[in-house]
Amino acid sequence: MTRPPDEWAVVSGSTHREPAGSGPGEGELGERGPGESRLGESYLGEGGPGEGRPVESRDAPRRVVLASRNDAKLVELRRILAVAGLAVELVALPDGPDVPETGATFAENALIKARDAARVTGLPAVADDSGLAVDALGGMPGVLSARWSGLLPGAGRAERDAANNALVLAQLADVPEERRGAAFVCAAAVVTPDGAEQVVHGQMCGRLVRVPRGDGGFGYDPLFLPDGQNRTSAELSPAEKDAISHRGRAFGQLAGVLRELLAI
Repeated sequence: MTRPPDEWAVVSGSTHREPAGSGPGEGELGERGPGESRLGESYLGEGGPGEGRPVESRDAPRRVVLASRNDAKLVELRRILAVAGLAVELVALPDGPDVPETGATFAENALIKARDAARVTGLPAVADDSGLAVDALGGMPGVLSARWSGLLPGAGRAERDAANNALVLAQLADVPEERRGAAFVCAAAVVTPDGAEQVVHGQMCGRLVRVPRGDGGFGYDPLFLPDGQNRTSAELSPAEKDAISHRGRAFGQLAGVLRELLAI
């Protein structure tokens, strides 16, 4: 079974507690899709980011901000948390400047993003840092997965995904089938405005195909063939993917953490 490098292969369900605000964070870039919630003045209150506090009715679902501007990820995580039966309204990070992901591990980067989102919005924040660990590349691209091709964040997401996929395929061009093992790894973090923090982990093992297949998902999904499947992640239905994916496993656990931290 594929295992990422030791600093990424963390036991699922472990916790990580550090002082809030100990590092910078970076939200992900993405275009606003139709019907997607955004944080605005009604969420932040008066006085600018971080000064006002969200006002929620007693019967409304608790608002939790996702530290990402990736609309595809927002839709995916709303779906995962709904299946888990969690009564929260997951909203996207408001527009604003990005701060760098400087962590050496997925867990560090997830905390960087969640801390920053909680600070800016005054809401409980969740974030993930996920990536592809390829055996033949020594566990890379790893935490560099989203920017493996070197394209700048100003490039469109579809353009960056295509460039990242093309580079990985080129790097594995001469690698035989038996050495094309890989794993998707996810660290999911929650940070509350009062500084409580927790991180959980999920992993999906498989191998990489030679030609992209499927139109679903995003990132490296068209290249990744999960163990026990004859379809890539991009060929699976959303429900099929959520049931086995690294992100589905991590956020399935995080739902329980949110219930405890938010008393819902």
